[in-house]
Amino acid sequence: MTQTLELELSIGPPAHGGHCVARHDGRVVFVRHGVPGEVVKVKLTEYDDGARFWRGDVTEVLQASEDRVNHPWPLADALLAGLRGAKPVGGAEFGHMTLDAQRRIKAAVFQEQLQRLAMIERDVTVEPVPDETEDGLGWRTRTGFAVAADGHLAMHAHRSDELIPVADMPLAVPGINALSLWLLDFSGVAAVEVAAGSAGDPPLVILTAGRDVDRAAITALAQSIPEAAVAVLDPDTGGLERLRGRTWIRENVDGREYRVTGEGFWQIHRSAPAVLTGAVLEHLDLGPGVKAADLYAGAGLFTAPLADAVGDGGSVLTIEGSPRANKDARRNLHGLHQVDIVQGKVEKVLRERQPQLDVVVLDPPRAGAGGEAVKAITRTGARAVAYVSCDPASFARDVGYFRKAGWTLDSLRVVDLYPHTHHMESVAVLRPG
Repeated sequence: MTQTLELELSIGPPAHGGHCVARHDGRVVFVRHGVPGEVVKVKLTEYDDGARFWRGDVTEVLQASEDRVNHPWPLADALLAGLRGAKPVGGAEFGHMTLDAQRRIKAAVFQEQLQRLAMIERDVTVEPVPDETEDGLGWRTRTGFAVAADGHLAMHAHRSDELIPVADMPLAVPGINALSLWLLDFSGVAAVEVAAGSAGDPPLVILTAGRDVDRAAITALAQSIPEAAVAVLDPDTGGLERLRGRTWIRENVDGREYRVTGEGFWQIHRSAPAVLTGAVLEHLDLGPGVKAADLYAGAGLFTAPLADAVGDGGSVLTIEGSPRANKDARRNLHGLHQVDIVQGKVEKVLRERQPQLDVVVLDPPRAGAGGEAVKAITRTGARAVAYVSCDPASFARDVGYFRKAGWTLDSLRVVDLYPHTHHMESVAVLRPG
């Protein structure tokens, strides 16, 4: 391993994953917390001599970009962490840039992934959420914490087991911060998840039980969180036990109520469900009698408006692999007789059922749908697929699969649903021919 720990580097273009590219003696260095065009000092975090590339964090700025600003979360500020000889907390790696600069960089990354992986040249613009705050804070409705050795909440540094104690979470909605969970002792708990619904109920706090914690300690801890519902998660079985209040939260989207159990998937940004639903429905040809499918459907966010649009004479095939999310979907979609809810892998269900469809909504996890799922979708006869993605790389790869099957990328919107991070969300419509 090289003995060089700190380098002076010129920051080059952005790369997918929250980095910028720099070079040292011909070797690529992926640098976090820099801005293209800056000259900085970088502390290497991964630097084996035989590695194809190194990684590092900016610790000092020698020539600053005009896009650089003070980070809104001191614990995530790499420069302040460098002064302490520590690492910054992960999860807000773009906070040192203006929001406009963040969006320009995200657009450049998305555009590059689309060109490299799908062979599509397309200008990309990343839109702000219409009701985003000026500072881009207070949007996370779900957040997770580790528990440090002293029992207090902590978060990990990037690509590290190192825990950093936290005393606030500026990206989270006010209801989560108002719980002041960082003041409590969570000794015996392995992890803490918090979810705040949009229906006005108290937040739900989920405690992942540690191996040695006893029931009395967990019960006492639950009573010390008076402004929240509390449940405990068994890490071995995945079972969720109610300690106080509900084990699920309510979400309201365009006048419809959804139930989401425990740590089940739901869009993180407070405005994401409405924004994404509108974007999905915007370019699909929906109407009475249409046969639709909602794939990787979760609790049914897109299924319900699809069912409304196709009416009693249409149909919506809803496929979700998670038993818990599937159960939520059955409750949320109760009474919609045109909806057929199936639990299972998307490609397997489509292959077995061979449905004939008109439109498809596709909202896979970060890893994307994959070649087999895309192949199964293209065989349904659908005239349009609305693809919702939170990762430009897996999205571009899947678009490449669609292109090989003769499909084209019609419309594309990219939305900044994760300010101060490198993440973004996109909604695209693909059509055959």
